[in-house]
Amino acid sequence: MKKWLLVPVLLLVLFFLYRQYHAETPVIRIGVLHSLTGTMAASESPLVDAVRLAVEEANLSGGINGLRIEMIVSDCRSDANYCAGRAEKLIAEDKVQALFGCWTSVCRKAVKTVVEKHHLLLFYPVQYEGLEESPDIIYTGAVPNQQIIPMIAWALQQRGRHVYLIGSDYIFPHIANQIIKKQLFALDGQVVGERYVHLGSRNLDQVVKEIARVRPDFVFNTLNGDSNRYFFRALQKAGIRASDIPVFSSSIAEAELASMEPGLMTGQYAAWNYFESVQSDENRAFIEHFHNRFGMQRVLDDPMEAFYISVHLWVNAMREANANIIPVVKAALEKQTMNAPEGIVAVDADTHHLWKTVRIGRIRADGQFDIVWQSGRSIGPSPYPFFIPRAERDKIEGEER
Repeated sequence: MKKWLLVPVLLLVLFFLYRQYHAETPVIRIGVLHSLTGTMAASESPLVDAVRLAVEEANLSGGINGLRIEMIVSDCRSDANYCAGRAEKLIAEDKVQALFGCWTSVCRKAVKTVVEKHHLLLFYPVQYEGLEESPDIIYTGAVPNQQIIPMIAWALQQRGRHVYLIGSDYIFPHIANQIIKKQLFALDGQVVGERYVHLGSRNLDQVVKEIARVRPDFVFNTLNGDSNRYFFRALQKAGIRASDIPVFSSSIAEAELASMEPGLMTGQYAAWNYFESVQSDENRAFIEHFHNRFGMQRVLDDPMEAFYISVHLWVNAMREANANIIPVVKAALEKQTMNAPEGIVAVDADTHHLWKTVRIGRIRADGQFDIVWQSGRSIGPSPYPFFIPRAERDKIEGEER
């Protein structure tokens, strides 16, 4: 055989050996539910690669007791009901052992119904409004006492007591703002305006005109998806600068900033548990692994990190359980801790939420964050804020169902 033919022949042999190995190796499947199209795509699509990185790391370290992990990714199309249908298919037809996904609360609640019907597991990686617990969900994002409540307290101290509330018209912004209004009442703050727009709304000019008229000390922003881009463009067009009226956002992170014009959000604020700028050995290793796999131009953010650690928490629980029996895996999950890129996290056995560090960051011109405040230790989750009476919590939940 001619020498020049050896390389393609060897590659062909290796390819068939690879295919044969993967065809014969037992697998354990997980479902990934995120919007790759629609208004939520810019926020959600990067999370798929965070899951992929964690799955590849787990497989390189032996998989789960000899089983290779296989991902099945479904596009939720920014549609909660469609996402619930995808969840049903993944569980009933594809026989996945766990689901990882959702962003908006309306999506989570739609998928929650499916997961609880089958008594499976959903890992939810995004900060949300709280007022929920489920034996079938592990919540790896923040609840209000781990994000919005400390952010509002800090903003009141630093900027003043007059607040304007702007949000998307769905569950999370409405409940978050009810919680914030209770907090403002206790801390002698005042809401000077409150507006909601549909997910995907592009015309925010009237909202910005009202902000310019009432001149709040700061704006608290619970817009989701690409409406944020149009909101900050409208602020820029109106000449409202971060130094004059800063915006504190709950759903804008590095991935969203990467999709916006450079400098559009410089000087604005956000609160998360993780920023790419966190200084730790664990975070440096996380960033290096991600860049080596997906490219130096990519950025990391809080929901991506929460999803990455979700997979590792599940893998560790599966390995400890040493049995693919969901109740046994759930019991093992309740004991999991991890030295994560954001710091020490631990599953709270009572609530199925994580203990997490709280951080507030100011946006730089390069799309990264300077951390201006952090809690210094992991904060326990309180899905039901203590200053909202139980009867009122139930009423709020009922109104939003």
